[in-house]
Amino acid sequence: MKILVPTSVKLDESKLGLTSEDTTVSYDPKQPIDSADYDADVMIAWANTNDQLKDAAANLKDVKLVQALLAGPDQARAAGFRDEAVITSGSGLHSKTVAEHTLALTLNFIRFLPTLADHQERKHWASELGGAQELYPEDQVTTLLNANVTIWGFGSIGKETADLFKAFGANVTGVATTAGERHGYPVIATEDIDAQLEKTDVLVMILPTSDSTKNALNADKLAKLPKRSYVINVGRGTTVDEDALMASLNSGEIAGAALDVVVEEPLPEDSPLWGTKNIVITPHSAGGRPVNPEELIAQNLQAVRDLEAGKEPNWRNKM
Repeated sequence: MKILVPTSVKLDESKLGLTSEDTTVSYDPKQPIDSADYDADVMIAWANTNDQLKDAAANLKDVKLVQALLAGPDQARAAGFRDEAVITSGSGLHSKTVAEHTLALTLNFIRFLPTLADHQERKHWASELGGAQELYPEDQVTTLLNANVTIWGFGSIGKETADLFKAFGANVTGVATTAGERHGYPVIATEDIDAQLEKTDVLVMILPTSDSTKNALNADKLAKLPKRSYVINVGRGTTVDEDALMASLNSGEIAGAALDVVVEEPLPEDSPLWGTKNIVITPHSAGGRPVNPEELIAQNLQAVRDLEAGKEPNWRNKM
């Protein structure tokens, strides 16, 4: 089995379960695949350009597995690989790091770090932000203790995020397509979100891109949020109506927003988002570092072997 490994990730090949019949070939995820490797059986995709993936899909006529390390396989699915190729995602590989980033963005706001940085720049000791303070001032979130955190999109990343917020004393509620209890947290159905938004202090968006999630957080939903609330989007930019969000921020209808993802990436210099009030923008940097991908890859490589041997393959994260 020939396995194409991108130079964008360092893998411990001793953990991939390779056999003497397997070979790995490095490739540049930003350049076309060498014609000598068009016979590859497996392609691991990470940090590939759209054009590179489309070129690979057009030329890898025998590929059986496309192992994307992205949490979502949208890019690989859109490339046009042959129908017989199994596409698997890197779901779960980024949960912990995205959760860390989400918590950091939230603490950045409720501990007034942007404001304090401004005071520091002006060499001003902001006494009003230190000393004796109310624990729960009216219309202001200053601690995660007993804060109502709503996580819209409650998959593996949502669970890890919930654990971190719970450790800080927050009350966490998930939102998903169906209601119930997941990983010990209450989860409400998407159609029942309005009542939850009205009591939300921090809204974390971790929705994937789809027709049903486009502009899920729109003007109507934003209007349900209290003025003290913060919006944190670490899912996909298309799930937030950016014009509506900017209007809410500039008018003070919500306290702030942090976006790790936007509709157009990289965000153009002339985008009005840059100048929006009380906004923090990070360059899609919440994940970007797959955690222990070897176990996932090894399982799916074995599934390829089982498939070739006429056995039932045990795919992980098959899309």
